[in-house]
Parts: sequence; structure tokens; C-alpha cells
Amino acid sequence: MSQSFAEQIVASLERQGVTRIFGLVGDSLNPIVDAVRRSSIEWIHVRNEEVGAFAAGAHSLVTGELAVCAASCGPGNTHLIQGLYDSHRNGAKVLAIASHIPSLQIGSDFFQETHPTQIFGECSGYCELINSPSQGARVLHNAIQSTMAGRGVSVIVVPGDITTEDAVPAPELNSVISAHRPIVFPHPEQAAKLVQAINDARSVTLFCGVGCAGAREQVFALAEKIKAPVGHALGGKMLIQHDNPYDVGMSGLLGYGACFDACDEADLLILLGTDFPYNDFLPSGNVAQVDINGAHIGRRTEVKYPVVGDVKATIENILPSIEEKADRSFLDKMLKEHAKKIEHVVEAYTSNIEHHTPIHPEYAADIIDELAAEDAIFTVDTGMCNVWAARYINNPTGNRTMLGSFRHGTMANALPQAIGAQAAAPERQVISMSGDGGLAMLMGELLTVKLHQLPVKTIVFNNSSLGMVKLEMLVEGIPEFATDHEEVNFAAIAEACGIRSVRITDPAKLRSELGAALSLDEPVLIDIVTDPNALSIPPDITLEQVMGFSKAAARTVLDGGVGRMYDLAMSNLRNIPRP
Repeated sequence: MSQSFAEQIVASLERQGVTRIFGLVGDSLNPIVDAVRRSSIEWIHVRNEEVGAFAAGAHSLVTGELAVCAASCGPGNTHLIQGLYDSHRNGAKVLAIASHIPSLQIGSDFFQETHPTQIFGECSGYCELINSPSQGARVLHNAIQSTMAGRGVSVIVVPGDITTEDAVPAPELNSVISAHRPIVFPHPEQAAKLVQAINDARSVTLFCGVGCAGAREQVFALAEKIKAPVGHALGGKMLIQHDNPYDVGMSGLLGYGACFDACDEADLLILLGTDFPYNDFLPSGNVAQVDINGAHIGRRTEVKYPVVGDVKATIENILPSIEEKADRSFLDKMLKEHAKKIEHVVEAYTSNIEHHTPIHPEYAADIIDELAAEDAIFTVDTGMCNVWAARYINNPTGNRTMLGSFRHGTMANALPQAIGAQAAAPERQVISMSGDGGLAMLMGELLTVKLHQLPVKTIVFNNSSLGMVKLEMLVEGIPEFATDHEEVNFAAIAEACGIRSVRITDPAKLRSELGAALSLDEPVLIDIVTDPNALSIPPDITLEQVMGFSKAAARTVLDGGVGRMYDLAMSNLRNIPRP
């Protein structure tokens, strides 16, 4: 019996180790779905294709492997877009199967006709229309190789009728896919100029992003040799913040501590593996940047010392040539400033909080950090949940993971990403830190969690408000409008979906009830009713703040608590040599 092209696609995915596909069945996709039914691949039935793309992205980021989502023609395709944008910008290895209208009807304004190759062009590194099984086999290989090589999302657009045709022999589908990240050493001239700049500078600060993955030891070796404070962007937090004796916190709108000051006051700032987009928080002048992608260099601030290379290889290459600095006065000054800034805000967010009703979200986030498993995976909604996660969720052993829409910045990402993460790592605790606005947007995915019995812990920060939007309006001098809504009992909704839930309104019971919910090996929704006025706003709003998010205003407006990071800061102070 001959093999159909749909069966050939699914068999190829099996050979690449694909274990599940996230999608929604329907019309033009049905031949592929039927081939999946007869394969070893699990079909994860989502309620919205957008969620399938988010989940596939999270699945890939947790495993480092190829993940797949699928959608039917027309509206099914267009629903994919939000999740594909996020996955593409996050660097996930995702293959999207976008089925299409019958090939004969393309170009005739047929029912549900769209132009998928145009639609997906901006949110993919590879996107091609398949017009026959023979050409389609090559496209499939190219798509898989492209995403596994780190070019972002790949999309194959497949008319439904093509998938029913007989497959043809395709040797390219037997190719071994290259998935290893290249090791890129810096050009000798660039390396030499960076070494000279470091040796000439009286003070240096290192600012780290997600590109420091795998280079933690090297970053700290460099910091020790040149006595440099080490700060981070949100993308580098889980990699570099824990047990960091040079830690000065995080910069950016959600930042805390002395990171901004360390970057601004250093003779030389070195950006390591970060494409940090907020140029208002970056100095212009004596800046070096190390990035494996040369296209990133200099597009956020003026860079005098560009170095194309991965962070680990670059530091190992230049470290022997760097002169050790004996003067650690700048480092010690910044460590003291960091501890002082954190100490200033800790008391306001930790004193008598257990008696404050509605519950302070900072207090809730701090307790979540304390009770979560050491290897928990956190997925974080965009908005105020980003603030609480950035400041309170730590990585004490280096085994935790945090996922969010940190580059695309869409609402409603947390629960969909939790679905993909939990499917990828059933043995790990997965916690979705969901805002009530984000959860409401894709709340139907609670049914997906229930259907597949994914033991996701969905924690809702329920303040009946779009808190981040309210804050944005406030600092822009715009009266808040349409940010508040009627109270919603998400626990009752989850119960109606067949999911165990708890609604927490008493701060005195927060620790015990949250701990009990997190200990369950089943899906649970934890509805925490939080204070809508807890926006990390200082008592006095200055005219400068009202005029917009300038550097100083943004740092003040989001001057909130920082949980157990204070302990690290005080520990680092104790390590400063006595005169």
C-alpha cells in the first residue's frame, strides 16, 4: 500500500524525535491529523491555534528540541500568528504546519482563502508553499533544518489535497539534521581592541543577557579579574543572578538595585549576549558589545568595541591577555549601593503585609518563590506579573526556568506556555503566573489542561484591573480609563471545568493554602485576590514622571520590593574585604 504525503510528513517528524503536535483539527488539516492518529505522536488538542503555537514554543525552549504546531486553512492559520511571533522572537525551534485551501482554488478568492506565505513572512525564518509531494519533501527538510539551525520558526503551507497524494522517495528526508549551536571565536583584531579597552578602563561593568547561557563560570572569572559589577537584563536573570558575588541587580523598566548606576558610571560597559532594547537605560559612549549575531551590535546604543562571537568562547579567548585589576573600589561601591537600594524598599513590602487585605501581590509572589520546587518552570504573563516575577522569582540552585513573552510582549502567554512546558517536562512543577486579564483572554485553555490532565498550577493574580496599563496611563498624565472590570471568581470557573481550585482572600492563609495547592499532582487553579492599587508607585508622583517614562522616572515608578535578593546583597557586602 502506497504512503500518502501526509503520512510521509508524520513519519519524518517521528524520525526527528517529535512526540506531540499542538493544534486544532479541521477540514484541510484532516489528512495530516489522520496520519498522526496512526502514529506514535500525541495530538494535544488546544482550543485556539494561537495556544498551539505558544505551547510549541515553550516545549522547544524547555527541551531544546523540535516542536510542532498545526492549523487548518484560513482562520486556523491566522490564529497561529500571535504564538508564532512570540516563538520566533524567543528563538524556539518550531515547525508550523499551516494547511491551505485546495490547490486548484488558490488565487480564486475561494472560501477561507488567505495568503499564508505573506502572512507568516515576518514571524518565521523559513516559509514556503508546497505544490507537490516531490517538492514538498524538499521543503519539509529545509523547514526542519532551518529552525533547528536557529533561524527561528519554520512554516510549511500545505494544500489539503496535496497531502492526500502519493508520496515519492525523498532521500533528503533521511538527512541528519544539524542542530548544534556553533562556537564562534572573535576576530583577533576585535578581541585585541576589547582587551585594550578593558585594560585602559579604571572601572568596568558587565551587563548580561540570555546569550550568557553556558558561560556563567567565564563571566564570573572575568568579573573577578577586573573587579566588575555584574548586572543583567530580564532574559539573563535566571542564568546569572543566583549566587552571584558581583550582583548589582537588573536594569530596565522592571529593574531594581544598582544595575543602572553601575552601567552608567563605569568607564567601560560591556554588553554580554544581550540585545536589551531599552536604550534609555543604556549609556552612550564607552560601550563594548559581545554577541554571536553581528546584526545585534550597535543597534541599541553607540558601541565603540564590537565583538562578534559567543560569550563563553570570547571570554576564554581574551581572559589570559587581560591585566588583573587590584582596585576593587568601584565594585565595592556598587555592591554597597545595591544593598542600600534594596534595603530601602524591602521594608515597605514586607512589614505587616500578612494583615493587608486585599493581598499584596508582592507578598504573594514572595511566598510563591519560597514554596515552589527548586526546578520549577515558571511561565509569566505580560504586565504586572512580569514585575512580580522579575523581582521575586529567584533561581536558588540554577535549575529553575522562566518563560514569558519577553520580546513580543503579548498578553495571555502564560497558560499556553505552561501547557507546552508541562507536556515537555511532566516530572517538573510548572507554575503559570497569570494576570486576570491574560487568563480571561484565553481562558478556554483550562479545558485543554483538564483534557490532557496536565498538572499545571495556574496562579491568578486577580485584581480586577489591567495594572500595567493603568500604570502606563498614570505616568503619561492620562486619566486611567477602561482598565478596571467587574470581579471574576476564576476558582469557580475552574471548578466548572473540572479542575480543582482554591480562592485565597485572607493573607494569613496564603502560605498554607498555596502550599497545599502546589503539592497536588493534578491541575490546580489558585485564585489570589490581590490589591489593584499595588502598582509599585511611590507616594509622590513628580512632574517628570507624569511627562513619561524617562530613565529616572521609570526607575522611580517601579521602585518595588525584591524578596530574597536582599539576602544575596547582604551576603555580598560581607565579602567585601575590610580595610
